Amino acid sequence: MIRTNNISLAYGGRKLFQDVTVSFNPGNCYGLIGANGAGKSTFMKILAGEIQADSGEVIVGKNERVAMLRQDQFAFDDYTVLDTVIVGHRHLYDVMKEREAIYAKESMTDEEGMRVGELEEEFAEMNGYEAETEAASLLEKLGIGDDMLYTEMKNLEAGLKIRVLLAQALFGNPDVLLLDEPTNNLDLKTTAWLENFLSNFENTVVVISHDRHFLNSVCTHIADLDFGKIQVYTGNYDFWYHASQLAAQQRKTAEKKAQEKIAELQAFIQRFSAHKAKSKQASSRRKLIDKLTPEEMPQSSRKTPYIHFKAERKCGDQILETEDLTVAVDGENVIEKFSFRVNHGERIALLGKSVTRTAFFQTIVEEIKPVSGSFRWGQTIKYAYLPADNESYFTENKSILDWLREVAGRDDTQELRGFLGRMLFSGEEVNKKVGVLSGGERQRCVLSRIMMTGANVLLLDEPTNHLDLESIQALNDGVLDFPEVVIFTSHDHEFVSTVANRIIEFTPGGVIDRSMSFDEYMDDTNVQELRDKLYKGHVELQL
Repeated sequence: MIRTNNISLAYGGRKLFQDVTVSFNPGNCYGLIGANGAGKSTFMKILAGEIQADSGEVIVGKNERVAMLRQDQFAFDDYTVLDTVIVGHRHLYDVMKEREAIYAKESMTDEEGMRVGELEEEFAEMNGYEAETEAASLLEKLGIGDDMLYTEMKNLEAGLKIRVLLAQALFGNPDVLLLDEPTNNLDLKTTAWLENFLSNFENTVVVISHDRHFLNSVCTHIADLDFGKIQVYTGNYDFWYHASQLAAQQRKTAEKKAQEKIAELQAFIQRFSAHKAKSKQASSRRKLIDKLTPEEMPQSSRKTPYIHFKAERKCGDQILETEDLTVAVDGENVIEKFSFRVNHGERIALLGKSVTRTAFFQTIVEEIKPVSGSFRWGQTIKYAYLPADNESYFTENKSILDWLREVAGRDDTQELRGFLGRMLFSGEEVNKKVGVLSGGERQRCVLSRIMMTGANVLLLDEPTNHLDLESIQALNDGVLDFPEVVIFTSHDHEFVSTVANRIIEFTPGGVIDRSMSFDEYMDDTNVQELRDKLYKGHVELQL
């Protein structure tokens, strides 16, 4: 169990939390959600004791251990992989190392003999003799084999480091488990294993994730961070989302009825306030107005953009064809002799290594040249491309308004402001310099540009990157409503499973191409047998 009592924290005069009192109980998994910048990760660090709140306290159950997934990939560079995992249970690790140091001596004093006896007893109580076996087992399930156990962390690539740090958090059955974006860099099978692990975990879990499928799979409760407070709801993310939408609609309806009643009462007062016979009635109606006037609510940190793609014309018969297309990255072929044809109404999800998928997009938009083979766009096709890395779009530090004016090739300021307003850039915010924008703000800028193109083919490489849950949901709905062609990649399971009607997977052994939904693809026995064959000896795919 872990709970907070009147936690408050402010940065630069802005209150992130105000008197937050909340309890996270054993046997439950809490999804901590909120808009970007609302303070989710900061609150998690307060729970872990890494940040001190301005006031209030964090209370943990007696003798209970808190473990947190840390995102600092360099903190354990001088440790081996195995030691990095075990250090997740710091006291066990310290006992283990002190014990090993004494045993490493050629001889030990009486005092050291007494001490090692104490250490042995404590070591056994913490199940220390099984520590290395447990750590190795966790690592194996996260895709890291025995051959890497004694590799130093500094020699691992970033994606593998994150997996080791996840194993560190899970190690030793912590009483409270705090996870900030735990599915980052995990493949589908490993994510499924983690979902199963957390579903069977009997202690307390608090998790931050932008993966709606993951939140739906593991969460028993949703902790909604908004208005500087945290409200806990029973149920998974979908339950919270639909309940919150219903509550918002009910509030809107109630406010509308109240305003209509106020207008009616004000009309009566204005008409009869001068009449003595009606003065008492007018006075009573003034009191009613005071009761009906809604209290001013604090500004919500949660905002939803309006994302709508509209094609200027329908796609013709010829959309996109490739013939024996071979593409290389840094001299190595990542796609070989790939031939396919895009058909009307298809929403194609590309699976496989991110470098391969991005190279495919860069080829068909003519940013890089293929090694061999060809591709051909139809005469009626106008495509819009959203790259996985949009850094090159923001090299000049212009205002958002001027930036959109240039990239969209439009001069109508009112029209530009309209598009930006839909994407949550209102008023003077359109004069904000693009050089200071967050990742989510930049992504919304690029989406604004794409909406203005009138394209009938959308090429979206990781469009959910940097977006909060509200923006991801809006994008999801916008793509689903688009009647023409979409070719996309996304690490968001829910986005892929709801949007795609055709799957193309680039594997080390060749390409798999199936016209079916993502869930059908993953449940198809024949497909999975083929995937196992094509991935043999290689790392499994990531979304």
